[in-house]
Amino acid sequence: MLETVETPGKSQSRTNIVLFAENDPVFQVLFDGSPMPMWVYDSRTLNFVAVNEAAIRHYGYTREEFLMMTIADLCPSREIGLALVYRTKMFDTEIPSGLSRMVTWKMRKKDGTVLDVELTSSPIALSVGNGVMVFANDITERKRAERKIHEQTSLLNLANDAIYVADLEDRIVFWNKGAEALYGWTSEEVLQQKRGELLQWNQPLFEAAKQELNQCGDWSGETRLKTKMGKEVTVISRWTLVRDEDGEPKSVLVINTDITEKKNLERQFLRAQRLESIGTLASGIAHDLNNILAPILMSIGLMRKSVTDEGTQKLLTTIESSAERGADIVRQVLTFARGVEGERILIQPRHIINELVKIMVQTFPKNIQIRTKFPRDLWPVHGDPTQLHQILLNLCVNARDAMPEGGELLVAAENRTVDEQYLAMNPEASSGSFVVLQVSDAGSGIPPEVLEKIFDPFFTTKEPGKGTGLGLSTVLGIVKSHGGFLNIETRVGAGTTFRIFIPASPSADTGGDNVNPEVEIPRGNGELILLVDDEPSVRVAATKTLELHGYRIYTAEDGTDALALYFQRRAEISLILTDIEMDLMDGVTLVRSLKKLDAKVPVIVSSGQGHAEQKNMLRNLGVKKFLDKPYGADQLLRIVHEAIHEHAAAERGPAGV
Repeated sequence: MLETVETPGKSQSRTNIVLFAENDPVFQVLFDGSPMPMWVYDSRTLNFVAVNEAAIRHYGYTREEFLMMTIADLCPSREIGLALVYRTKMFDTEIPSGLSRMVTWKMRKKDGTVLDVELTSSPIALSVGNGVMVFANDITERKRAERKIHEQTSLLNLANDAIYVADLEDRIVFWNKGAEALYGWTSEEVLQQKRGELLQWNQPLFEAAKQELNQCGDWSGETRLKTKMGKEVTVISRWTLVRDEDGEPKSVLVINTDITEKKNLERQFLRAQRLESIGTLASGIAHDLNNILAPILMSIGLMRKSVTDEGTQKLLTTIESSAERGADIVRQVLTFARGVEGERILIQPRHIINELVKIMVQTFPKNIQIRTKFPRDLWPVHGDPTQLHQILLNLCVNARDAMPEGGELLVAAENRTVDEQYLAMNPEASSGSFVVLQVSDAGSGIPPEVLEKIFDPFFTTKEPGKGTGLGLSTVLGIVKSHGGFLNIETRVGAGTTFRIFIPASPSADTGGDNVNPEVEIPRGNGELILLVDDEPSVRVAATKTLELHGYRIYTAEDGTDALALYFQRRAEISLILTDIEMDLMDGVTLVRSLKKLDAKVPVIVSSGQGHAEQKNMLRNLGVKKFLDKPYGADQLLRIVHEAIHEHAAAERGPAGV
């Protein structure tokens, strides 16, 4: 039975205090037999006046020790103030009878262990005033578990991976910060959402993954999911089946690693490898293809001079166009695959436009009306005429194909100064003076889903056999190599406009409008030319062309034969025309050997592959003239005439010397 106790206080003797329920044996049993620590203290002095067995066992003090203490003695020093504040709130205000309050404090055991305790306090009457009966629930382990969960959650939120937990019905019950960053939904938005529907899983893959998870306890795989904004991301998804204490499945832990950028880099790497392979393949076949095309083009030039029949002339024109088209394809593949750069010279863009229009008028369907528009004072640009011609031709061919029923095709150019305002709206642009080349059609336009892919290598919407997928990617490569940029305006059903920005030289002088005047090619005067090429058909065609125009020819099929001939007839030989790619001794080695014999010997080097490194090496050896295969008769005769006469002028020295 709870009884009257008499205990001395710390500063004064405790008087006899009659406890509540003194004559209630049921309450006595409940108080002493409760498995939860309980005590009663005086609300004025905080002295313990009663304590049960559970409290004695749990806190380690004897009953006598308890009754010599106050509740402040159980509190760590930092908690004593809280006890006093709590007492004030508990008893210095009007509190309805029977009211209980709950508070969480830290309390100290006799051995110094500090516990987290949930105290439920109720006011009771004592013989000398008010008292408090307390139920003390030790929640130390619960708090420790909560802190552990909080720490684990904090760590999960620090992870870059998207981590979430779903119940066995696939409802999301946890969603970390990484998942918020990757997918765009906050935790509040996704809780209890079905994960398969939310992330738009591929349903067959999702079901197969769930089946493997149930059978094996885990699953991993690569998949594409959708974000809140509808963007597709590629992830490595790892699922683990979480089990309870009895080993029964209770949830699924999912860790998704974003590999979107990695996949993009892999695609770029594979593309680079493919391009490297194309470059190697192109280099290997370009030499042979150009050796096949060169004799055709040279022979056409010769035949045209001897044939007067109109029908035959048209046939020769068709053959020449086909050969030139083949040469263009080879150059296009080389330019795209290996970034081949031609000679950069100052050119007037309107001449390229005019030449292109002549070709289109002859070859494009009659239901396409071709219109040009450019100012008379169009600025010149530094560039490769062949490559700029190729840009416009590729765009015009695309425009033609976009208008199968016909329509207007506009080829225009204008001077444009790009300022800061334009840069703000076009991040890929650069400031300065530009000539803007424009190709506009009235065709079908480009759908949005296609627009983002049009510059990808090998991407084409044309039927098999009608498009290589290299046209626009080549355009982009050439534009960037010239330091320019481009933009597109398109609308489905309303046509497309490409604008190409090429850096201009406003103050430069191109020397008038007649950049490429048609002049008669001078004949030779019996000069002896050493022609070195390992392709018999090239030697035959070039020899015939040169001989018909007044030159004498020695031929050699490799570098070793050429060196022997030059050593024997060096006094007679006026010029050496050699290929680069030959089996026994290549052109670079031949030129290096020739220059040792005679540093001033004029050399023209022809090539069907366009290796920039080889050309740089040859320039360092003193070579000034290069002839790209395949070349026609006029090109051959002009460059031979220039090389011989430039060498003769250099030998004579300045006038009057």
